[in-house]
Amino acid sequence: MAKRIDPATLESAVGTMYPPPYDEPCRARERTRLGDPAGLTQFGVNLLRLPPGAWSSQRHWHTGEDEFVYVLSGEVVLVTDEGEEVLHAGDAAGFPANEGNGHCLQNRSNKDAQLLEVGTRQKGSVCYYPGIDMIAPAGGKPAAYTHRDGTPYENIRRRGP
Repeated sequence: MAKRIDPATLESAVGTMYPPPYDEPCRARERTRLGDPAGLTQFGVNLLRLPPGAWSSQRHWHTGEDEFVYVLSGEVVLVTDEGEEVLHAGDAAGFPANEGNGHCLQNRSNKDAQLLEVGTRQKGSVCYYPGIDMIAPAGGKPAAYTHRDGTPYENIRRRGP
């Protein structure tokens, strides 16, 4: 059986499941899952395309999941609790589980950026979004988001451009 994966033949997901108003900067992002077609279960691998102006996510951190990004092409701004850093093609960054350092990537350039995202799939991990009223609780469906007080957001659906 062939192991080659051609990303051009895979379905991608454009947009975000974030509730309004947090969905706005992420509506144009495009993710193609590369790990799932390979049968990977312990970590995920995505090809992420960020058009000009798009964000990878809201600034967030996970209690039980490591994350790693590698810039394949273009330029993005990494926003963390410490401030901002520009990442170019060939640059990488990692985010250990439970570090508590909210992070996201923003394409502020006038060209597309492509990145490889790698993350562990840890059951029981909670995702916190510092600075906004949102949490992705452990064990929730992929689109389960709550307010900090635990009240669920309503009408969660994919929102694109």
